[in-house]
Amino acid sequence: MIVAHDLGTTGDKASLHAEDGRLLSAVTVSYPAHFGDGGLAEQDPEAWWHAVVQATRTLLEQNATPADAVSGLVVSGQMMGAVLLDADYRPVRPAIIWADTRSTRQTAQLEERLAGVDTYRLLGHRLNPTYSVEKIMWVRDNEPDVFARVRHFCVAKDFVVQRLTGRLATDRSDASATNAYDQAAGHWSPEVLAAAELDRALFPEIVESTTVVGGLTGAAADALGLSRHTPVVMGGGDGPIAAVGAGIVAPEDGAYVCLGTSSWISFASDSPVYDPARRTFTFDNVVPGSFVPTATMQAGGAAVQWAAEVLAVVPSPSALTSLVDSAQNVEAAATGLYFLPYLLGERSPHWNPDAAGVFLGLGRHHGPAELMRAVLEGVALNLFTCITAFREAGASIERIDAIGGGAASDVWLQIFADVWGVPVRRRSVVEEANSLGAAVTGAVALGLVPGFSAAHGLSEVTAEFAPDPGRHDLYLRAHEIFADGYDRLVPWFGSRAAAS
Repeated sequence: MIVAHDLGTTGDKASLHAEDGRLLSAVTVSYPAHFGDGGLAEQDPEAWWHAVVQATRTLLEQNATPADAVSGLVVSGQMMGAVLLDADYRPVRPAIIWADTRSTRQTAQLEERLAGVDTYRLLGHRLNPTYSVEKIMWVRDNEPDVFARVRHFCVAKDFVVQRLTGRLATDRSDASATNAYDQAAGHWSPEVLAAAELDRALFPEIVESTTVVGGLTGAAADALGLSRHTPVVMGGGDGPIAAVGAGIVAPEDGAYVCLGTSSWISFASDSPVYDPARRTFTFDNVVPGSFVPTATMQAGGAAVQWAAEVLAVVPSPSALTSLVDSAQNVEAAATGLYFLPYLLGERSPHWNPDAAGVFLGLGRHHGPAELMRAVLEGVALNLFTCITAFREAGASIERIDAIGGGAASDVWLQIFADVWGVPVRRRSVVEEANSLGAAVTGAVALGLVPGFSAAHGLSEVTAEFAPDPGRHDLYLRAHEIFADGYDRLVPWFGSRAAAS
């Protein structure tokens, strides 16, 4: 069997799989994240490790799985963060996670110093405070005493893999999400590191996602309840790994949407996709030699969760479901009510860390159902801008498969279909899609399946939501108003940020 871990923003989704990747059992161990003024977003890396230990033990106990039945362990995790370690690989401070946008000054410095370089094509991404290298610079500039102790940088999954094996490395998918990786050359970029004034020695070696990094150390094996020397596979970042979990491993497999804390549209490609307006970006794939063009918004599921916490009398999972269901019977954009879902600033399509969440057109007659409808539509309208960007760059998106926690909602998937004008399909594995993708990656690495195409048989389409042509026409006009609302507020976002 294979044990797979997906280190998300809210918890570790761990799963037990047969050697062909088939999902047998899953468990989630939650941990907190700290969000604060000025764009602060941090987590304790030790919480990730404790979650991995607890989740592994729970899986083994619940399924009466003996330690020697586990053929390997593989990890996926949140991308674009910065975990800073001392010489003994211990964190010197909390991890700065993907949602943190404090490094605007450092981003401006890189842009100035790299003015003669086409960084978008060099990196596959635009320079932005959400990426790792800018976060490292921020710690150096603002916490010099802390930075003096730093000897290694990594991201979430790399930290856990090091704790499991004693070896620090990263894979190409996570390296490509740091703003420090030369995508064409396949190594850390000397130009970016020189401009950032960061030592190459801080950055880990880069290996393929299918690399067996090593076996469990004695301490790790004892902590997890597994056999010593159990192989640990490198794995990859949660975006590219999710594509595998959705069965998207080749260009002909189409596109998918992941509806997690952040939400994104993505597909597999033989080459990077460059948008002239730089609204989208491209990760290296966990499938060797492949890429995953992606457009990620900061707060997808997070916006819906926030709305439920604010609108519900007693916040709970059932209250969230009830509020989303109530949104089915009301209108928002059709009556002039809009929500800009920029609660954590924004990446795609605007790349504006100063953007904020806004209700537009709010009236005395609007209640919780209408507000929730506006939030659901706001995420869909924002992602429609991203789909439009891909189409303008030459990509064909004719249907979209949905994974992630938000994919469980019929109401939301129908809104997506109506806004986007294409069929939206729910997969049979949604919450565990990332860990399923990790398991397939592990199975390929261990020679248990012949290739990534094995993912095609591990989840299936369970429901399809067809767009209503009339509603899609209404949403096309609504999208114009939604985009105009954001454009008009950009100067206000900037003045608000300057005053705070």
